[in-house]
Order: sequence, then C-alpha cells, then structure tokens
Amino acid sequence: MKRLHPFDLAFPASVAEAVALLAAAGGEAGVLAGGTDLLVDMKLGRLRPRLVVDLKRIPRLDRIERVEGGLRIGALARVAALAASAVVQADWRALWQAAGVLGSPPIRHLATIGGNLGRGSPASDLTPPLVVHGARAVAAGPQGEREIPVEDLHPGPGATCLAAGEVITAIVVPDAPARTGSAHLKLGKRAGGWDLALVGVAASLTLGADGAVAAARIALASVGPTVLRARQAEESLRGRAADEAALEVAAEAAAAAARPISDFRATAEYRRELTRVLTLRALRQARAEASAERRAP
Repeated sequence: MKRLHPFDLAFPASVAEAVALLAAAGGEAGVLAGGTDLLVDMKLGRLRPRLVVDLKRIPRLDRIERVEGGLRIGALARVAALAASAVVQADWRALWQAAGVLGSPPIRHLATIGGNLGRGSPASDLTPPLVVHGARAVAAGPQGEREIPVEDLHPGPGATCLAAGEVITAIVVPDAPARTGSAHLKLGKRAGGWDLALVGVAASLTLGADGAVAAARIALASVGPTVLRARQAEESLRGRAADEAALEVAAEAAAAAARPISDFRATAEYRRELTRVLTLRALRQARAEASAERRAP
C-alpha cells in the first residue's frame, strides 16, 4: 500500500551529525525528541516532513546538571525529570512548578524541554518560568554554537528564530541572586492543570537588604501571540516595598499588558481578569520565598 505521507527516518549519533542532516534537508525535516507534538502534527497532516531526525541516540542530551553559575538542562531532559529534580525545586521554583502541571503524567514522561521550547506555543508552560529565570537556549548549527535568550526565541506563534540546520541542544539557567523567589501558576479548563492553559503566569522577585524590590520579572502565557513580558508591571515594582499595595498595582499592570482573544474556551475579558488574579498570587508566592532568604549567603 502506498504511504500517504512517506518520510525518511534518521538516527544521528552526535549533534554534528544531526546538524548536517537538518541542513541538508533544507527546511523539510522534523526533529523528534519526545514526539508529543510532532507525531500528532504529522498524523493530522499539519506537518509533512521529508526527513525526521530522531535525537534520542545522541548521548548526554538528557542530562540535568549543575554547572558553574547555574544549571544546564539537556534538550532531551524529560519534563517529568524536571518535576522530580530536588535541585530544580530548591533553586528554580517557577520552573519546577511548571514542570509539575504540564500535561498529564504520561505526557510529562515523554515530553522534553527542548521539544516544548521548539514548539513555540504561546500557551507553553515552560517558557514563562524560563523567561523569568533568565534562561538561554543553546543552539547548534552549521555556523557553530550560539546562545539565545529564551524570551527572544519565539518571534511569532509556533515559530522560532532558529536558522536552517540549527537545533536546540540545551537550556542554561543562571543562578538567581540572593533573596530571590519565583513562582508559576496556570489555570486550565480541567482540574489539576493537565490541559492547555487558559492563562499562565510566572513571576520572580529579588529583594534588597531593605526589603524593597531590586528586580522583578513577570511572563504571561495564553494571552498573546507569544509568551509576553509584562514590563510595565515589572517597572512598577522596582524600588518599592514589596507590600500588598505594590503587588496589586503590578497585577493590574500585567492584566493591562495582556492581549487575549475570545474563543470557545474563554472570553478575552475572563482571561484578562485571570491574568490579574494569577499574577497577584504568583507575586505573593515569589515574595514569600524571597523573604525566607533561602538563597542568602
């Protein structure tokens, strides 16, 4: 029987071999990591790659390891491994929380961090915490290796700024300053957060010795064409005491920064109000963690 969507399957043994295969395919290749998105898209006919490059035989791409100045997460690290990591839980709380609510448990055991970023979904669970943690994606390509801030990785919905032949190989997450706390929250249609986020919010706060906010980051999912930074909300917090009034002002500013749409899952108005509520809750959690001085020397 003739196959409707024939493709070749390659199993590179190194990153260099994978890059060469992708470059030779000229944009007609799909990258297989966990497969939770790629295989569905191929089955539904949304993608018809001439070549599928399976990365799973490349060694060390699934490592989660401490490095000087932070954490290096291999692109093939499973989301379940992030959720189970005591290191991630202790020092990158927003990422740990997001990993624990991405999809269902079976999905988390298949899905990878590189695949989630490569998908470029505006409803991504992992992108907002990686943005507030200041993470960088490591991409290997024909011209060598480069690092891309995660917040700059997605120029549009479902798109990345990766050049032809480039592939994400790792994510580097820097250590946070002392007295920094972070949190991630999302709400979906089903209990437990196992479905696509109606709204997702990640926030981080760094407190100075006087208790004022020295730095703040807020990232929003499912309320724009890409994951959004709520920069005015961040600016409203800097230099102010991290009291309830300041957090409420920032939450209002985050809601104003949202650009939600109405669809069959929720109205734009509901998503905007949900952005305000989740931002306030995430900031409260981040403040509590920062105040506990868990990272103080």
